[in-house]
Amino acid sequence: MLENENFRTKFRFVAGQTRTNIKIIDRVGRTNTDINEPGLTVTAADLDALLNDLLAEVNAGDIVVLAGSLPKGAPQDTYRVWTSACKNAGARVFLDADGALLAEGLKAAPYLIKPNDDELSRLAGRKLETIEELTAEGRKLLESGIERVVISLGGRGALYLRRGSTIYAEGLKVPVGSTVGAGDSVVAALAYAEEHGLSEEEAVRLSTATGAANVMCSGTQAAERSVIEELLPKVRFSKR
Repeated sequence: MLENENFRTKFRFVAGQTRTNIKIIDRVGRTNTDINEPGLTVTAADLDALLNDLLAEVNAGDIVVLAGSLPKGAPQDTYRVWTSACKNAGARVFLDADGALLAEGLKAAPYLIKPNDDELSRLAGRKLETIEELTAEGRKLLESGIERVVISLGGRGALYLRRGSTIYAEGLKVPVGSTVGAGDSVVAALAYAEEHGLSEEEAVRLSTATGAANVMCSGTQAAERSVIEELLPKVRFSKR
């Protein structure tokens, strides 16, 4: 599928079965249930080989996205090690993780992180509810050397923080097909914006519209670019 989309792939296959994630959507009760299998177990040798594969492809100025959970056998400091290695190669690292994986990854100061409000609350060790509380916690992370902090707030929208700038983008009201991959699509849009030198405001519009367009899709279906472009003028944001 990726090759049909004109992506160049470089997989490293290991023993075991790729994990299956099942999403059950109740259109009457309007609930989503996730059943995520644990998947295979990796070894230190597997991880080292994959990291070497990655570093062989990375050049100065590249963007590397590290996202999601890790397979069994992967140590909790994997994202810290990989972030540090990619930064040493001159890359900008976008990290989208949760819990201990995020906490460890932050020690290497990735270029951008995208926690949601619950993930940031877990990181802070307390419930963060208001925009002001979330902003203050995000600003602490900027002080640790991170360049960009994007905090997704679900239907409430998102906060975009960088030094000297805070932007709050309202959530777009769209029909919900599935929330699967919404956060991933936001990260993809942010990477696209960074790669193409879009302004901060353009990045906010693009990532907000892309996330909303993805929510309108069902299952693992990707949003059409035409839908994203239709939503761009509807994005509302304010500087705080």
